Amino acid sequence: MFQEWQDKFVNNFITDDRWKYIADGLVTTLQVTFFAVIIGIVLGFLVAVVRSTYDKTGKLGILNALCKLYLTVIRGTPVVVQLLIIYFVIFGSARDISKVAVAVMAFGFNSGAYVAEIFRSGIMSVDSGQFEAGRSLGFNYVQTMRYIIMPQAFKNVLPALCNEFIVLLKETSVSGYIALQDLTKGGDIIRSRTYDAMMPLLAVAVIYLTMVIIFTKLVNILERRLRSSDH
Repeated sequence: MFQEWQDKFVNNFITDDRWKYIADGLVTTLQVTFFAVIIGIVLGFLVAVVRSTYDKTGKLGILNALCKLYLTVIRGTPVVVQLLIIYFVIFGSARDISKVAVAVMAFGFNSGAYVAEIFRSGIMSVDSGQFEAGRSLGFNYVQTMRYIIMPQAFKNVLPALCNEFIVLLKETSVSGYIALQDLTKGGDIIRSRTYDAMMPLLAVAVIYLTMVIIFTKLVNILERRLRSSDH
């Protein structure tokens, strides 16, 4: 039995340096996740500010309507469909477009919709008296948001943001639909060469699981530190 598993391991990962499919795919997955996280944070923050400003002041009505449309479309359609539309429809005529760039945009725009609601809930959770306190100090609306509201809101939503990024990491596994060689696609390529599905796909699953466990542990540490800082 041991010899059989050893032969399978060698055939799947050692022969023809097939382990490189996994390694290269892992790098691609981390690249897509990292840059999509940045887009998601920036886009989500801007949308949250527009929506919370409209809720509190009634201003920015047109921008708020556009933001609500964006949230409705993105949250109401599967991320894989959005990925395919961006690649085959929006950039269908651009033959030299980078698949990594397409994946970053698709997952970034998708994540931004969820991050926006996380940020918005954090802003709205801050007591309205904080706005009045800011005004009493002579701050205008922008200054009150910058110096009083946003630091509190960001602290409140930071654990939820980290969990959203863990979800994003797993969602990138559908990148293979546009022939991007991410971690999942790397395992599938090995499967197609060796006709052995179990070992390469188990390896992919273990790598994802390991990354999620590490990130979850870091989120738990962060949550404990935030709780201790409140005392």
